[in-house]
Amino acid sequence: MSYWPGCVSRGFTTELHGSMALVAERLGIELVELDRANCCGAGVIAEHNQELADTLNARTFALAQQEGLPMMNICSTCQGAQSECQQRLDADSAYRAHVNETLADEGLTYDPEGFSNKNFLWVLVEDYGLDRLEKLITRPLNGLRVGPFYGCYILRPKHRLGYGEHPDRDLYLDRLIKTLGGEVVEYDGARKCCGFPVITMAREVSLRQSGTHVGDALDAGADCLVTPCPLCHLNLDMQQPEAAKVVGRELGLAVLHLPQLVGLALGFEPKQLGMKRHIASTKWVEQRLQPVPA
Repeated sequence: MSYWPGCVSRGFTTELHGSMALVAERLGIELVELDRANCCGAGVIAEHNQELADTLNARTFALAQQEGLPMMNICSTCQGAQSECQQRLDADSAYRAHVNETLADEGLTYDPEGFSNKNFLWVLVEDYGLDRLEKLITRPLNGLRVGPFYGCYILRPKHRLGYGEHPDRDLYLDRLIKTLGGEVVEYDGARKCCGFPVITMAREVSLRQSGTHVGDALDAGADCLVTPCPLCHLNLDMQQPEAAKVVGRELGLAVLHLPQLVGLALGFEPKQLGMKRHIASTKWVEQRLQPVPA
């Protein structure tokens, strides 16, 4: 697959990038990394210059199409921003031609015919198949209580994110956790914003959001959270000590990237998956893991 890791996984959360490489190899998914691709803009660029954002993402789409492969990402913020740009480009052939004129200097062109861009979660459920994944599990996550954290960008707005064709995408994390042997923990914040988009403008509001979600998951008995979004991970994990101060309670709940949770069930050790890099300790999760059969 043409693989777009995004900016954050190669900068702040390198454990996500590394875990995805391990998991893909174990699953037999060949990743052709789009190392010349650019930032998706995370919606911020589009607020100031929509044409620039659309051109940047059309360039990434065109690079993926050069490989002749479907495109996969591991960042639901990227998914949301790119889906928005793709919707505009696909709906207006004249506008798309205008954008392609800019890309022509690099010998690139974006053609919407047959192009798809999916988050790793969607690929696992819709293309790879949970039945096929289950056959490769060597360490079922039995007894591990996992809170799914979907965040915003693979849930809303549904008309832009393929829910007409795949109406159950807002349940995929739950299904994946069950397939891996874990127990799904229901809590209030699972499908709410993590607070990251406003942290530079309203820091306390952002930290209160993330701290509230983590606290709700703890109160529901979660051993950890799992998220398909590295930006959600930054707010829920990296900012967790500060969020604890804002909400006035102890937190300390491990937050796993999606490929890390899959990797644990496939038999990889926490160290291989970079779990020592996390701010909130993952020791409680590690203690509850069963040994991998020899």
